[in-house]
Amino acid sequence: VLGLWGVPGGLTGKVFRRGVGELTVVSNNCGVDGFGLGILLEDRQVRKMISSYVGENKLFEKQYLSGELEVELTPQGTLAEKMRAGGAGIPAFYTATGYGTPVGEGKEVREFNGRHYILEQAITGDFAIVRAWKADRYGNAIYRHTAQNFNPVSYTHLTLPTSDLV
Repeated sequence: VLGLWGVPGGLTGKVFRRGVGELTVVSNNCGVDGFGLGILLEDRQVRKMISSYVGENKLFEKQYLSGELEVELTPQGTLAEKMRAGGAGIPAFYTATGYGTPVGEGKEVREFNGRHYILEQAITGDFAIVRAWKADRYGNAIYRHTAQNFNPVSYTHLTLPTSDLV
């Protein structure tokens, strides 16, 4: 989900109304206060955010700075590739992005053709919510009147605590 374009607001609202907590959410950002993923933050349903941007969401920033919310910042292209790789069954991949920065700290480093790369692990989730016009049970989606800038490759992944999977 990129910004407010392509936000699956109706589906996010259903997750909110179910009251599921301790979520790990993977999304480009956490939207804005009171909309999209922001409503899950208001109700303290999100335990961890994996995203590339804190954005304009003041509650996201406040919860992160107070230690209430665990945040893993990842460059946007790497985040998209982590989700794509997870969906393709690829467990990890090397990327030059993030090498020599805090993003690369503690990660395996390899050199290929004189350039350093860090190993990034793929991301998978228990389910994903996507804003699309039409989709089938296999996850094939058709987009109409919605942003396709980030959505076709990477969508919002939500990981439930084990107790909620039964």
